[in-house]
Amino acid sequence: MTSYFIAVISGDGIGPEVVAEGIKVLQAAGHHFEITFDFTEFEWGSDYYAKQGRMMPEDGLQALLPFDAIYFGAVGHTDIPDHVTLHGLLLPIRRSFDQYVCLRPNILYEGIQSPLRDRDAGSIDLVVVRENTEGEYTDMGGGIYHETPQEISIQTAVFTRHGTERIIRYAFELAQRRAGKRKVTSVTKSNAMRHSMVFWDRVFREVAMEYPEIQTDSLLVDAASMNLVRNPEAFDVIVASNLFGDILSDIAAQVTGSMGLAPSGNINPERRFPSAFEPVHGSAPDITGKGIANPMAAILSAAMMLDHLGEAQAAAEIRTAVETTLAQGRLLTPDLGGTASTSQVGDEIARLVG
Repeated sequence: MTSYFIAVISGDGIGPEVVAEGIKVLQAAGHHFEITFDFTEFEWGSDYYAKQGRMMPEDGLQALLPFDAIYFGAVGHTDIPDHVTLHGLLLPIRRSFDQYVCLRPNILYEGIQSPLRDRDAGSIDLVVVRENTEGEYTDMGGGIYHETPQEISIQTAVFTRHGTERIIRYAFELAQRRAGKRKVTSVTKSNAMRHSMVFWDRVFREVAMEYPEIQTDSLLVDAASMNLVRNPEAFDVIVASNLFGDILSDIAAQVTGSMGLAPSGNINPERRFPSAFEPVHGSAPDITGKGIANPMAAILSAAMMLDHLGEAQAAAEIRTAVETTLAQGRLLTPDLGGTASTSQVGDEIARLVG
């Protein structure tokens, strides 16, 4: 029997609600496939900040280092500025553990109605590969003359050849493994950002030469956003910088039905550090505690975690259970037009897995 040590950071808002259902499904999969999980809960986040003045303890990263993976819920609180919560917890984990790949798949499942007209199940199947450790989210900058008419604020985006080349190469390797269009679309804004984005375009062309069997396209971010709404079927693998990948993956989640179906993995492909898996949706304070949050994104993120750990069969079983639940349409949360509770959906998926 294989055992895995999983760090659990449920975090804020609906995070604990959806993570609980993900753990339930993981335990069902573990029972079925003879896998054991040793979950350790770290009660970090906004409640911890309210007591300690920081989102996690000073030695928090060191405490996470021995784990096989991190299962993350959500971060964000109405009483704490978002830049404090994000930079205090999730971004330090991504950077310190070199989780340079943010992988965000988006599929239009059977039983789900896209907000786009006349889209059939399976017609949209794309994945956003987002650079996750540098670019526009690099914490470099500063300001002077604070809160005066002369105030100056500078935010610096950092693009290295090492970081840019490895994320683009990862996207091409992914396109080789996928059964779809075998196409990589690079997204920049090089007409306006003539240093960093022109550099990205050049590296993309250089790496593309190593993969002649893969189709390529290069789009400006405004055109890519438009095409994601107009013709999402044209995309297979999208690779983009930290900022653009973040925005495009949210658009992709919406055109495939709901943020509640959008999983993600913050991955260190070399496995030198633990990777973190989380739903794309935020803490959703407006529905916290109501028991109606959709747990499927968290459950699909758990499946991604199993894939990363080498448990492909268990991961596939979880995805099949989610797909079956969606296709049957009996137990869906309100965001998908149903009346089921968070726990009812989790129970059903766990039953199908077990």
